[in-house]
Amino acid sequence: MIYCFDIGGSYISLGTASTDVAVTGALTRVGRVPTPARDRAAFVQALAGLIDQAPGPEDAPVALALAGDIDPATGLASCANIPCLTGTPLVADLTAALGRPVVVGNDAACFVLAEATVGAARGQDTVFGIILGTGVGGGLVVDGRLVPGAGEWGHGPVVKQVAGDPSVTLARLPCGCGQAGCVDTIGGARGLERLHHALYGVRLDSQALTAAWHAGDRDAARTMDIYVDLVADPLAVVVNAVGAGLVPVGGGLSSDAALVSALDQAVRTRILRRTRGALLVPTALGGAAGMLGAAILGARWLERNR
Repeated sequence: MIYCFDIGGSYISLGTASTDVAVTGALTRVGRVPTPARDRAAFVQALAGLIDQAPGPEDAPVALALAGDIDPATGLASCANIPCLTGTPLVADLTAALGRPVVVGNDAACFVLAEATVGAARGQDTVFGIILGTGVGGGLVVDGRLVPGAGEWGHGPVVKQVAGDPSVTLARLPCGCGQAGCVDTIGGARGLERLHHALYGVRLDSQALTAAWHAGDRDAARTMDIYVDLVADPLAVVVNAVGAGLVPVGGGLSSDAALVSALDQAVRTRILRRTRGALLVPTALGGAAGMLGAAILGARWLERNR
């Protein structure tokens, strides 16, 4: 048995899975609670409380898909949306507090691992998956294994001038990583909203904006064209660099099939390798992908430590 958590800035969700999860993709959902983002003791208690709802073997591991990263050299966590964890030796702390083995993976990397193992990219040798949610994330799986530290294509400045419309020059917006003009500042839902405001001075949320696009609104259509142009350029570079055979797309924006299709077409015109079928595909696992990826990490930990 494996306890698999999906931990975001707003909610903590728990599921359980068996050790053959990488074959079955089966997951049992247990519960969800708000994330105590600024109280470490309350955070640990939230995990323990959810585990108590699904009693299992005392040595069953806990696997986390975390909206953050663990520095492999120091073991210290960095979680922008869960500040109580930043700077802490998270794996060691949770192992001691929960009395169980703990495995942690970045949530985007867990998403890609799940899609490459039991989801949309099952059977592919090289999978680069992307998250287009509140912000931008990603991960890389080669021969069924996560590549540690790979996939953060959301950070690194993008060009200010839009190739498809030379009249458009955008200010480089500050990014949470400390740089300015990163893909993350325009590629996620909040970035799409910032882009429309920069172009037209109008504030619309991403759902209203895509709805206006589908309804034929000219301003929304121009914003979406520019968005696709800005996001497709760096994504095509990554696909060329890693040789991905398929790019699963998760996050809130992935639910818009027309947007995923537009990005797919734009990226495929920019890469060296020509493909007949779609390269970018919506997630097959939906909101369960992060938890499933964590469960797969937990199962592999058990294989190595039996």
